[in-house]
Amino acid sequence: MNVEFSRHARRRMKLYGISAEDVRLTLEQADSVEHQEDGLFAATKAFGTTHGDYPLKVVYIEENNRLVVVTAYPLKRRVWRTP
Repeated sequence: MNVEFSRHARRRMKLYGISAEDVRLTLEQADSVEHQEDGLFAATKAFGTTHGDYPLKVVYIEENNRLVVVTAYPLKRRVWRTP
């Protein structure tokens, strides 16, 4: 599946030092995926010691056989929910 990054997502990835490969891994092998309002989805994945020991959260939209990443950031809650 084709993955595209919004301008906001690219800026957040640069700010937090998140690679495009980490985002793709989160989308492909997410620990949890939740459906949010307006067709948004949020995928989370724990990477262990990378990203400050926080899980990575990727918010995206599915459009015409492609995924558009809206934002990506380390989920800075120590206790995070799994659906």
